[in-house]
Amino acid sequence: MATLTYVKRLPTPAEELNSLGLTEFEMFLAAYSPVFHKAACETANYLLAGNSFSKSSWNTHLQTTYGISKRHANGVISHAQGAVDASKEHRKRHIRTLEGKLKSINSWITKSKKKLTDAVKFYAKKNWQNSKTGCRFPLSCSLQFHKTNWKNLRFQIHNKKRRAYQLTKQIEHLKTAPIQTVILRNQAFVVGSKDENFGNQVCQWDGEYLKFRVPACLESKFGKYVQTRLGNFDRNINRLPSYGSRTWHFYRKDGEWNAAVQFTPAPVKRVWWHSAYGCIGIDMNPGSIGWAYVDHDGNLKAHGQIPLQMGLPQGAQDAQIVDACLQLATLVDTFACPIVCVRAASPSGEELDFSTKKEQLKERGRKYARMLSGWAYSRFYELLESVLANRGIYLMKVNPAYTSVIGLVKYARQYGLASDEAAAMVIARRGMRLKEKIHGSVSAYLSVKDGKHVWSQWNQLNKALKSRTDIRSRHSYYSISNWGLVVNASRLKSGNPPMALAQEPESRGKGTKP
Repeated sequence: MATLTYVKRLPTPAEELNSLGLTEFEMFLAAYSPVFHKAACETANYLLAGNSFSKSSWNTHLQTTYGISKRHANGVISHAQGAVDASKEHRKRHIRTLEGKLKSINSWITKSKKKLTDAVKFYAKKNWQNSKTGCRFPLSCSLQFHKTNWKNLRFQIHNKKRRAYQLTKQIEHLKTAPIQTVILRNQAFVVGSKDENFGNQVCQWDGEYLKFRVPACLESKFGKYVQTRLGNFDRNINRLPSYGSRTWHFYRKDGEWNAAVQFTPAPVKRVWWHSAYGCIGIDMNPGSIGWAYVDHDGNLKAHGQIPLQMGLPQGAQDAQIVDACLQLATLVDTFACPIVCVRAASPSGEELDFSTKKEQLKERGRKYARMLSGWAYSRFYELLESVLANRGIYLMKVNPAYTSVIGLVKYARQYGLASDEAAAMVIARRGMRLKEKIHGSVSAYLSVKDGKHVWSQWNQLNKALKSRTDIRSRHSYYSISNWGLVVNASRLKSGNPPMALAQEPESRGKGTKP
């Protein structure tokens, strides 16, 4: 089950301050943190060495070496294991990202070489001036730089090859290089247990006072126990139960000690509204979050956008995302319905984790790279799920396949919606298990076998729209009134006449145009 963590700065009551302006508990943490750091570093080095690890025997070694109890040693081992596992996972992700970048560069080099080769072959023909198809990469010259576009492309290919060689060597080095783990100073970690009083044997908190069991190496200086008045963790929705294990983490930041408690949250009574009575669909895009509310019949009743500012630092960005999530929670209370969003990735072709796209930033241009780098997609859905779960609101996740193209083709022009609002309406209807059938005027021109899923038709339409040169942006979708004519023109251009044109129906009315 998922856990929550509450953090609070250690208070400094006036009656607990000494001549140095510190409490006894802060003095103890300042003395215990170096011991904890040395023990955690030794444990991490042992784990990274690849030796066979026995937790019980290593726990005994830490007790005898550093003069700490078994519970203190458990905290050291858990903290070191978490740091080592995180370092190993980070190394795997780093290698995977570099391999994706290398694949993107090699693909770009192959396409650029072919483009240049085809252009050279085209101009090698005798009557290339009378060609009907034209050159794929026509030769041109810049009057400002006195260079041709061919020379510029060759220079780019040269630089890409150098970058590919550098990435290859970097990947080879990372696969064999030893992993390094950073253990921060000025911290202490104590693992809790649900079988102990107050969820922890070493560090116990009764809601007001925090009592810490001093290890044997420091008993002569601080006694057997140290305590301080911690107070309560003030939250609008407090899910810290009076039972269960509590793991404590003390760390120093900006010159002050902080106390973090990790626990299994108490269950929240779910505010249950069935999706059959209506849903709110959301779709996130760079700069805004589009939402749409549909009633029990699947008809649009309300829609809107929540603006997002791009390029903010992490703290300001998280605050902005939390504010947007709270606005969505207010919409849930207004319309009394669940929220529907999309899953992280779709097997039908719509990739939504954007890890692959972020690996291709060098080949997509500066503007696109800047936009995608500042897009906190996964962070938004992580915070949204946390905010809604904290309030007992149901968050439904659906397959995102073809939500954008369905919204643009069916609902953008009909309701005058923005692209993210139209996609949000499709997502809401999909959460209600409503089908999105394609118009008969369009399906007549698509070569899809009978009995197949309706997404097969949307797949064919999506391919036809991508091949159109007159549809350059999403604004083009608002000026198209008959998608059947668009698909018909695309198929005639590709040389595949549709069945609807090959077999003209005899029951056509006199006033109907052929």
